[in-house]
Amino acid sequence: MTLAIETVDLTRTFKKKRGEALTALDRVNLQVRPGEVFGLLGPNGAGKTTLIKILVTLLFPTSGKAFVAGHDVEAEANAIRPLINMVSGGETSGYGILNVRENIWMFSQFYGLPGNVAKKRIDQYLERFELAADAKTKVNRLSTGMRQKMNIIRGFVTDPRILFLDEPTLGLDVHIAREVRSYIREWIDEDRQRTLLLTTHYMAEAEELCDRIAIIDGGKVVACDTPAALRATLGEGGTFTLQLTPAPRDTALVENIPGVSAPYLIGSDNLETGEIRFVLNDDRCITEVFEAAKHAGFTVRGFSKREPDLEDLFMKIVGRRLHEHE
Repeated sequence: MTLAIETVDLTRTFKKKRGEALTALDRVNLQVRPGEVFGLLGPNGAGKTTLIKILVTLLFPTSGKAFVAGHDVEAEANAIRPLINMVSGGETSGYGILNVRENIWMFSQFYGLPGNVAKKRIDQYLERFELAADAKTKVNRLSTGMRQKMNIIRGFVTDPRILFLDEPTLGLDVHIAREVRSYIREWIDEDRQRTLLLTTHYMAEAEELCDRIAIIDGGKVVACDTPAALRATLGEGGTFTLQLTPAPRDTALVENIPGVSAPYLIGSDNLETGEIRFVLNDDRCITEVFEAAKHAGFTVRGFSKREPDLEDLFMKIVGRRLHEHE
């Protein structure tokens, strides 16, 4: 079986001022099978964008190898490009003087799509994403959500074997984001030879869509498996939320309690009450948590437990939440 994507000790460095080198990717090894929705998670600056640029032939590796649909990204870039497409969240591709239909048509012709095929697909996608009524609207008059829907259609209309979606639902309202996620699964299920590589800052989106997930940090792949298998590494404990008054400024009160891991603050507009979330490997440590809160001068306003999720795993591995800015 030819892998959809494969990297072998893939490394990319950039020269900085004074001759210093920045390592964006450090011997990354990945294998993505045809038919997968493969998630790539990591904080800002982790190397995700650099990896995608190499895979879509926009950037060469410093060392190591990368293959897309069995083709070497350096030696066979021209063979790869007709087989792939890419859409990024918040991008401004397209020409403002052209309308929605004309923009999608233009990109379809870049790929050499026959005119009758392009017209039929464009009509189908405009209907599917509720843009048919705006097909003649110029791009510079579109809302952010409508523009992103147009860009997503542009990605699907060429029927790529491998589609790269980089934060595709960034900034979209809930309805449109749900619509995009629904179609991603439809698209994969229609043809199991299709492959989709997704980067996202939304853990729920990754859990819903991805067959496997790789977590990348500091240019290295630090975990890679199915969402269920990754969650299982957190053990048998649970994730607890402790609501306190006054609002805690840090997680110091639980950090030194045996069995507590991955603590972080939950943002709130309420300055009087705040929350700390943490993983507790042994429920018997709960008493110590309450005693620590009382000793530190806090009043416990609420306490709840839920099963660990990918957010907790990410916090444990990387040391900060996925959507925090660096």
